[in-house]
Amino acid sequence: MASGHDDAARDEGQKVRLNDVVPHRHPGRWVAVALLAVVVAQVAHGIIVNPNFHWDVFWQYLFAPTVMAGVGWTLMLTVIAMLVAIVCAVILVLMRDSENPILRTVSWLWIWFFRGTPLYTQLLFWGLFAVLFPRLSISVPFGPEIIGVPTDWVVTAGVAAILGLGLCESAYLAEIFRAGFRAIDRGQTEAAQAIGMSKGRIWWRILLPQALRTIIPPTGNETIGMLKGTALVLAVPFTLDLMFATNAISNRIYLPVPMLMVAAFWYLAITSVMMIGQYYLERHFGRGQDYVPTRHA
Repeated sequence: MASGHDDAARDEGQKVRLNDVVPHRHPGRWVAVALLAVVVAQVAHGIIVNPNFHWDVFWQYLFAPTVMAGVGWTLMLTVIAMLVAIVCAVILVLMRDSENPILRTVSWLWIWFFRGTPLYTQLLFWGLFAVLFPRLSISVPFGPEIIGVPTDWVVTAGVAAILGLGLCESAYLAEIFRAGFRAIDRGQTEAAQAIGMSKGRIWWRILLPQALRTIIPPTGNETIGMLKGTALVLAVPFTLDLMFATNAISNRIYLPVPMLMVAAFWYLAITSVMMIGQYYLERHFGRGQDYVPTRHA
C-alpha cells in the first residue's frame, strides 16, 4: 500500500513539473544592453574629459543670478502665454461649432493664419507692431481721434512676446480641444438633457472630464513646446529670458559651449518637472480607462 501511495505521489510531482511554465530566455536583449552600456559609457567619458566643454565654467554659471532670473522669466512667459492660448482656444472652439457661419469662418481663418505662419515671423511682427502702428486710439470712423496713447506704452516687449507665443499656440490648442470634445458620444449629452441637467452642468460633470482624457496629453506636449519656444522671443526683442541671459554671458566670456549647456540643463530640468505633472494629471483623469497589457512568457 505504501508503495502504491509513493508511486501516486511521484506521478503527481512529475505532472506538476511538466505543467510548470518556464520563462523564455532572451540572451539577445542582454547582449544589446551590454553593447548600449559600453557605447553610453564611452560617449559620457569622452564628454566629461573633453577640455573644450569647459566644465568649470558650466558649474560657475549654472546658478548665477542672471541665469536664475532668466529661468524665472522663461517660466512666467510660458505660464501666461499658455493661459492666453487656452482662453483663445476655448473661444475658437465655441465659434467653430457655432451655427453662425460668420463665427465659423472667422475661427477657421484664425486657425489657418496662426497655424500656417512660423512662430519666429509672428514674433518679429509683434516686435515691429509699435513701428507699424505708433498710436493706439479710439476715434470717429474715418474721422478725428478721440483718445489715444503711444503703442509702446501698451505693447511692451513682454506683452509682444506673450501675444506672439499665446496667439500662435491658440490655433493648435483649438484643434486639440475640438478633437477632444468631438470624441465624446453625443448620446451622452442627449441622455443628460433627458434627465433635466442644465447645459453648464452637462459640460462640467459629463463632457469636460471625458474630454480631458484626450486633451491633457497633447496639451502637455504643447506646453513643453511653448517652454522651448520662449527661446525665440529675442526676435521681439525680449531680453530677460533664459536663452538671452546665457547668450549675453557667452558673448562676454567668449565661451558659447558651456553657456549653451547651462541653458540646456535648465530647459531639461523644467521639462522633466512638467512631464511628471503631466503623468499625474493623465493618471487622475484616466481612472477607469487604464489598459494593462498581458505579459507573455
